[in-house]
Amino acid sequence: MKIKSYAAMEAGQALTLYEYEAAPLNAEDVEVDVDYCGVCHSDLSMIDNEWGVSQYPLIAGHEVIGRVSALGEAAKNKGLTIGQRVGIGWTAKSCEHCDACINGDQVNCLNGSVPTIANKGGFAEKLRANWQWVIPLPEKLDAATAGPLLCGGITVFKPLLMHNITATSRVGVIGIGGLGHIAIKILHAMGAEVTAFSSSPDKKQSILDMGADHVVNSRDPEALKQLAGQFDLILSTVAVDLDWQPYFAALAPRGNFHTVGAVMKPFEVSAFSLILGDRAVTGSSTGSPGQLRSLLKLASRADIAPKVEYFPMSKINDALEHVRAGKANYRVVLKADF
Repeated sequence: MKIKSYAAMEAGQALTLYEYEAAPLNAEDVEVDVDYCGVCHSDLSMIDNEWGVSQYPLIAGHEVIGRVSALGEAAKNKGLTIGQRVGIGWTAKSCEHCDACINGDQVNCLNGSVPTIANKGGFAEKLRANWQWVIPLPEKLDAATAGPLLCGGITVFKPLLMHNITATSRVGVIGIGGLGHIAIKILHAMGAEVTAFSSSPDKKQSILDMGADHVVNSRDPEALKQLAGQFDLILSTVAVDLDWQPYFAALAPRGNFHTVGAVMKPFEVSAFSLILGDRAVTGSSTGSPGQLRSLLKLASRADIAPKVEYFPMSKINDALEHVRAGKANYRVVLKADF
């Protein structure tokens, strides 16, 4: 069987229509017909080989919503059915038997989890993943907007689980873009007090409408100083280097500064910023199948939906340039039209 896709043939080049011959379906794998696929900055990083690990032809795309079209023999008794709506995020496979996998931390598989992109991703008419990573979509969840929850959403949801965030927590979010706006919506649904740090004052009302309780101009040093000692968690979603010291100072005792943004320059933090107040700097990647299921259930129950723009997949290069130029109205989703 041949599968149509859009692939990068070399680093940084426009994607081209590309057909590949699919191997027989592995026993524990599930094949999914793609309906929607979100566009993430990490897709651009892989297409451009910014991280030095890309192999070409490369089929990116890892925020997939689709329908089960085939089940491997060992995947037929795992609760998935033909035609069922499902999602696939950053990870497609893990070994299932190492200590991390057995403990429900499959994303940190000690034998190496396999990214969806490395397994042939969602910029295609079909893709495949191990049954564990094929996440059932709650019936009430809107399939057209759900894709970004599977990468952007889980990336900001996992730190809230790690740091035991509750309705009594005070949380700051740095960067109100594709990741940060989802973080605000999730935190609002959880009942936490949310402060958004934004460099765009003109976004204030729209950020408040998302569920933020306060919006602070991140370019105003005096405004940052007034927040000293307040936050249980500050979640940074930005991938650029900033003056981090005011944010460390804004942490409450035992507070955590947590980054999910891929800042390439090392963080500069004085030891006393951490020692005084028992504070910590932490980070995380995406989440486990169990965490993904929990997020989709919460999104369904609390009506959490990313703000998205749509492009037909046939206009994928336009969509990628839209994201690359920073013009995306938070998230971009491709609608399959093969």
